[in-house]
Amino acid sequence: MRIDTTPIDTLLPDLIALRRDLHAHPELGFEEHRTAAIVADALRAIGLEVTTGVGGTGVVGTLRNGGGNGALGFRADMDALPFAEQTGLPYASTRAGVFHGCGHDGHTATLLGAARHLAATRAFSGTVHFIFQPAEEGLGGAGAMVRDGLFERFPCDRVFALHNWPDLPLGAARTRAGPIMASADKFEITLTGRGGHAAMPHQTPDAILAASELVQQLNTIVARRVEATQSAVLSVTKIAGGHAHNVLPASVSIMGTVRTFEPAVQDRIEASIRAMAAGVALSSGTAVTVDYIRYYPATINDPAAAECALAAARAVCDDVAVSPVPAFTSEDFAFMLRERPGAYLWLGQADAEHRAPLHHPSYDFNERVLPLGIAWFTALAEQLLPRD
Repeated sequence: MRIDTTPIDTLLPDLIALRRDLHAHPELGFEEHRTAAIVADALRAIGLEVTTGVGGTGVVGTLRNGGGNGALGFRADMDALPFAEQTGLPYASTRAGVFHGCGHDGHTATLLGAARHLAATRAFSGTVHFIFQPAEEGLGGAGAMVRDGLFERFPCDRVFALHNWPDLPLGAARTRAGPIMASADKFEITLTGRGGHAAMPHQTPDAILAASELVQQLNTIVARRVEATQSAVLSVTKIAGGHAHNVLPASVSIMGTVRTFEPAVQDRIEASIRAMAAGVALSSGTAVTVDYIRYYPATINDPAAAECALAAARAVCDDVAVSPVPAFTSEDFAFMLRERPGAYLWLGQADAEHRAPLHHPSYDFNERVLPLGIAWFTALAEQLLPRD
């Protein structure tokens, strides 16, 4: 059955204004004090039970209806990114170097809209927890909420989230059972010699040459250390060392990222990086340190929950399909999915005016996605928490 979005349309002017206000006043991870206060006030205004300060600046609003015992968690992220906006929009960021370049302002407005709509219609029986999460962009706000007792304090049978997706046309919906987003690891390797005069390289280990050799070796790991049937990406993203044309630097650092979907592949790649770094250090006479941090696990959808997400999308969107492949980008909703079954959905937003990719200076959230996202959360509540 198709969701009637007519009542949702009446919410849109206020939600668009709210979204644009959040866009103009972005806040970085764990600094979302203004955003969290706006969210909490909006939830209280519609009669929800509101808890603030969950996992730092997180907010949870609880809506109960009927006699049902089931409980769902719906999540949105609130934080912005640390780079400058270049959209020229009348509601562009007023904070230098801080920008909602991933659409979390739109996600927040969408989930507030879902809370308002479900509080008005109450076409479900059970409990819905609306989870507004801080610090998704690399700081692990979902993990912070989990460690703060999110699911003990707000029990959920299943959890769901969506993300606007510029790679899909407006209104298309995709998800899949199993992996949908990759894990995210970062590494920093420092090779240290003694430094010295560039005209006398025989007097010091050459950290730049050693780093160059190591970068070449690192780029063979996926091709030669990972099975061809498994997927992984290793990218070296930064090399830093040296300050003058006639000085051999004492140290050079290499930074990069690793993305994959299987913990065993992570283990294999990390071990290979450490072994290669040690080998290059030995052959070059440098000393080496390797810092390897696994900061986000892979986002793994529960198969049954993924089918529920698709069923709800079919009640809203005309273009719904199983995604044939996961994405190598990462998402800290993974921490919630490690604790409770659930699913993550991509909701397309590309049209003639919205083609910029996520994390791009000219990106803007497509407000035409708002009623679709609200209707998707509504369909999940009504399908999974049916009235008595």
